[in-house]
Amino acid sequence: MSLQQLLADAVAAGWLPEVFQYPFVTYALIAAVMVGPLLGALGTLVVVKRLAFFSEAVGHGALTGVAVGILLGEPATQPVAALFGFCMSFALILHWVKSRTQVPYDALVGVFLAFAIALGAALLLYVAKKVNVHILENVLFGSILTVTPADLMLLGGISVISWVLIWRYGNQALMSALQPDLARVQGAGGRKTNVTLLDYGFVLLIALITVAAVKIIGAVLVGALLLIPATTARLISSNLRSFFIRTLMISTGCCVAGVVLPMALEIPIPSGAAIVLLASSVFLLVVLFRQLGWSQRLA
Repeated sequence: MSLQQLLADAVAAGWLPEVFQYPFVTYALIAAVMVGPLLGALGTLVVVKRLAFFSEAVGHGALTGVAVGILLGEPATQPVAALFGFCMSFALILHWVKSRTQVPYDALVGVFLAFAIALGAALLLYVAKKVNVHILENVLFGSILTVTPADLMLLGGISVISWVLIWRYGNQALMSALQPDLARVQGAGGRKTNVTLLDYGFVLLIALITVAAVKIIGAVLVGALLLIPATTARLISSNLRSFFIRTLMISTGCCVAGVVLPMALEIPIPSGAAIVLLASSVFLLVVLFRQLGWSQRLA
């Protein structure tokens, strides 16, 4: 039995609101289930490697990628080539400049972030005259209404590639983040780790997943979902294994709930905003529990 049929049966039984009988809701749920664990898995490394600001900069770079795609004649709802091209180029150039300058990394990322926002704002103001402004709002804050089967196929392909890379190189990436000098000398299985190549691969993966998540989370907010679940899980985890698993659970739960709750409660807010608000609420609750002395129960 398909997911669409299960949802239709639940609607007929009165367990779910009528909106869940529509195909776009099924597409949104599938996308949330795929993108949630992916952002969670990558978020653990983003927090450990202290690249939260970097992921935010790449997310804002997606705005410029969309505008460039529209200017080059790509469909306004699917400027895939420009999105991938600009975000990956942005990430690679930023990381390349970082390795060849003495400027503090947070200041360097701030410069690139300002550039991305300024260029994106300038181009979006121009392309807004050519396309429906609501399309641009969907890019900024995400929209379940825009998820299509083609998006799911693209997201599925990116998910497979990303999970294979995480499975193959995740431990090495973690070691290079915690002990880069040790990783260079002796990596996983006794082999030396090329930390520089691993770092470039990691920033490319951030760009790839950022582009994949734009339709659901939105370009402005995708960096937040890379950061918040992992930060929350780190507060309540006593080892790396529980840190990783709890990050996946929080990220996936917030993605699914952020898609479902606004429709169930008939609240007209973008899916990206709902997802990040839920993640932020979980973080604040965990902080509150820790202040009340419940941290041992959560760990």
